Amino acid sequence: MLIDLDKRSITYLPGVGPRKADMLKKELRIASFEDLLYYFPYKYIDRSRFYKVAEINANLPFIQMKGRILYFDTVGEGRSKRLIGKFTDGSGVIDLVWFKGLSYVTDKIRTGVEYIVFGKPNEFGQTINIPHPDIDPLDQAGQVAGGLSPFYHTTEKMKKSFLNSRAIQTLQYNLLSAISWEVQETLPHRLRMKLQMMPLSEAIKNIHFPESADKLNLARLRLKFDELFYIQLNILRTAGLRKMKLKGIVFSMVGDAFNQFYSEYLPFELTGAQKRVVREIRGDMGNGRQMNRLLQGDVGSGKTLVALLAMLLAIDNNCQACMMAPTEILATQHYATVMGFLKDMDIPVALLTGSTKKSERNKILPAVANGEIRILIGTHALIEETVSFSSLGLAIIDEQHRFGVEQRSRLWSKSPVPPHILVMTATPIPRTLAMTLYGDLDVSVIDELPPGRKPIKTLHRYDNKKAELFNFIRKEINEGRQAYVVYPLIEGSEKSDYKNLEEGFELYKEIFPDFKVCMVHGKMKAADKDAEMRKFISGEAHILMATTVIEVGVNVPNASVMVIESAERFGLSQLHQLRGRVGRGAKQSYCVLSTSYKLSNDTRKRLEIMVNSTDGFEIAEADLRLRGHGDLEGTRQSGDGLDLKIADLGADGQILQYAREIARDILNEDPNLEAETNLILNERLKTLFSGRKNWGMIS
Repeated sequence: MLIDLDKRSITYLPGVGPRKADMLKKELRIASFEDLLYYFPYKYIDRSRFYKVAEINANLPFIQMKGRILYFDTVGEGRSKRLIGKFTDGSGVIDLVWFKGLSYVTDKIRTGVEYIVFGKPNEFGQTINIPHPDIDPLDQAGQVAGGLSPFYHTTEKMKKSFLNSRAIQTLQYNLLSAISWEVQETLPHRLRMKLQMMPLSEAIKNIHFPESADKLNLARLRLKFDELFYIQLNILRTAGLRKMKLKGIVFSMVGDAFNQFYSEYLPFELTGAQKRVVREIRGDMGNGRQMNRLLQGDVGSGKTLVALLAMLLAIDNNCQACMMAPTEILATQHYATVMGFLKDMDIPVALLTGSTKKSERNKILPAVANGEIRILIGTHALIEETVSFSSLGLAIIDEQHRFGVEQRSRLWSKSPVPPHILVMTATPIPRTLAMTLYGDLDVSVIDELPPGRKPIKTLHRYDNKKAELFNFIRKEINEGRQAYVVYPLIEGSEKSDYKNLEEGFELYKEIFPDFKVCMVHGKMKAADKDAEMRKFISGEAHILMATTVIEVGVNVPNASVMVIESAERFGLSQLHQLRGRVGRGAKQSYCVLSTSYKLSNDTRKRLEIMVNSTDGFEIAEADLRLRGHGDLEGTRQSGDGLDLKIADLGADGQILQYAREIARDILNEDPNLEAETNLILNERLKTLFSGRKNWGMIS
């Protein structure tokens, strides 16, 4: 029974034992029977055909043969020692080669016995050979040869312990045999019939041991639907329960603060998108339920202005508002922007960060506690125990994926009634990913740029055109502009990356002796980093050399050039975020993608998309298609990300949409899943999600 499978330790599966169980747990996070059952193949190879030795060449993909090993020979010494088995089927002789586990092979495999050999032909010198083939006795042909054969991802450590793909396949066979090829159904019979889905037992059997290509496709559809359906059912049920349980402060008035700002201080006419979002926020905050809304907007789309209008609504309803940003620079920038908008309006605003002096903090904290300060902007400092509000009605969280959900939850404790929550992000999130990562939030999108903004021109240049690039930068700085130069920072090669940045810094100082060049990177102390950034923000420095620490939040309207070195090493969404650091003033801005000549096809596609599009959502969708959801999971904090076993958000958007609609229909009829037919759904949700800390009531 499947309900028990998640409780049965993999140690007790025939063929595993404690040592292999430990390896499976460490390397693949497989600890239970169910974990193994849901560890799916990543590809399949057709093993219905047997090749003759005489037919084989190095250009063939994986092939299989029937025959016997004539004799073994050991060649070389030390590390170059290898075992060669001379294999024949009567049409010719081919070498089977092993570089590791030599004694294991000679103990297990006998000369003169008929075997099935499976592997990838390889050419070494003038000889064709097959390195580390799978070898099975001929009497196991029914189990290993015939139709589509699954391949499972394994690691180098596992391969050294003889836990390769073939071994995983054997374990799957042992497991399915042990449970009589039956698993407990996870969809109500009536729903499965309505959806015309394959039974789960049949789907599990065909995903690991496909009877045909058609049955494999039906198995994939069933398992993808299950995975996405239960994620959506969990998200929508949690959001529904939250809406039923959590009352919100009713903001019934649009009063003096909002109206005065709108009529006298609004810097420019709001775009249609900004007006729509303000209406959505007003509706949320006036309906008696707690608002939990995600505000998505590309860099420079005017999210801070919308956030300020929401804060003014809070003030009009006798409440305070706060805005929490992930870095001091970003918090300081928001404070300066808000103060610039409010001009001489009589609304007390304060900034609280880790750097706020004790004397200043001693003034701010009592003024927040007694309600005198109406808007508090800051960093993590806002959630410290010493900060208490008189009447917190709205909490705005900027770039929320930079905060842990536990940190955000501490904002709730600042008010007896949970404050309305507005989450802002400048990271465009593809629709399918938003439905899955932020499916519990209402989503607003600002998809227009304010008037007067010129689209950024993006250019791709090769490294051998550096002289032209330097001349271009010099021309822009002589016209009063500033430039960013960004180097990649990749885990695993950080030392060489920092070296590249430092060498680049020395080169730029040499090329531009008349200009001030400064540098920031993640290894610097926060105070030193801030000091260098401030030189650039103030205009004292002309060129800022950096790693991706400047990706989010730096606003320097005077900067018109963004040079991205080794642009081939960045993902599309990251390139787009970096590009958004320029184009913030009225002058034309440029983003130069500098790369080597050696580029893969995927990389060329990425760079072409960047050159041809400035639409963040279009770019995020393309990134999802090219790289999969794994690289985009950072848009929500770790521990709450996706662990998809078979579904692909880049390719399975339609299945996701369908699964969400089915889940919504079920919950509309039975919000608590209490009906007899839905008990199976309730049980499965508990199995899948009960191990996680329930932050479901927190946005």
